[in-house]
Amino acid sequence: MSAGLEKYLIGRGKVREIYDLGSDGLLLVASDRISAFDVIMPTPIPDKGRVLTGMTLFWLDRTRGIVPNHLRGAWPGELPDEAGFPELRGRAMLCEKLTMLPIECVVRGYLAGSGWKDYRASGAVSGHRLPEGLDEAAQLPTPIFTPATKAEMGDHDENITVEQARNQIGSEEFAAVEAASIALYEHAAAHARERGIILADTKFEFGHDADGRLVLGDEVMTPDSSRWWPVDGYRTGSSPPSYDKQYVRDYLETLDWDKVAPGPELPDEVVRGTANRYREAYELLTDSSFDDYLSKMEVER
Repeated sequence: MSAGLEKYLIGRGKVREIYDLGSDGLLLVASDRISAFDVIMPTPIPDKGRVLTGMTLFWLDRTRGIVPNHLRGAWPGELPDEAGFPELRGRAMLCEKLTMLPIECVVRGYLAGSGWKDYRASGAVSGHRLPEGLDEAAQLPTPIFTPATKAEMGDHDENITVEQARNQIGSEEFAAVEAASIALYEHAAAHARERGIILADTKFEFGHDADGRLVLGDEVMTPDSSRWWPVDGYRTGSSPPSYDKQYVRDYLETLDWDKVAPGPELPDEVVRGTANRYREAYELLTDSSFDDYLSKMEVER
């Protein structure tokens, strides 16, 4: 990202860099990188990082009454001087330092992705025994909490049972994160449904602040951490269209590529289609234009 921040860099993921600004907190910066099949593509998606940040800010503001979150600042005037670079505007969040829990907190309202694979293999997902005969993308009777391990760089998250998660973090902690995760999911799913969008599933991360409070961290209910399906394209029996990397995945499946790094360059059509899908998700869910977000963040075009 910005060369002026390199001395503060403490972590780099597929999409984000994390910088330790001392007593000011952590700076999370979302890049325009996109990964598919666990490989980072060489072609960025314009403004993808700003969409992820804008949507996270939207949800953090809406859900702070459900559970506290780690946000300290993101808007002009709220970031320290070290983070004052123009290229960071709209894609950086100043966050409280947390002691993160060692599990991913996934909530599923529909049967998709790895949940669908687990169901086909065993009739259960993370220890939740589900009704027989469900199709792919079927709505579940009630949302379920399906924890996963936190993968090391380059590895896959692995689903674990609720019992394994309870043993790992303790019964009291487990009950707290399960309740918070489902409450967050139900709030967002109801909001989205009114706007013609289905929240199929989503992933949360939690940690403890210096006072020991349970706090929501990381990105929240973005196209990278969630499956958002348009209602008018929803059907069971196959994977519905979604507001995420679908254009990229579909294109890559047409290539003679072995799904190992380096990834192929993406053509302009795929880049534009993916960027438009991310922006559309932002605008539908936030009831505001993405250009307005960029203006408020004082992004120079």
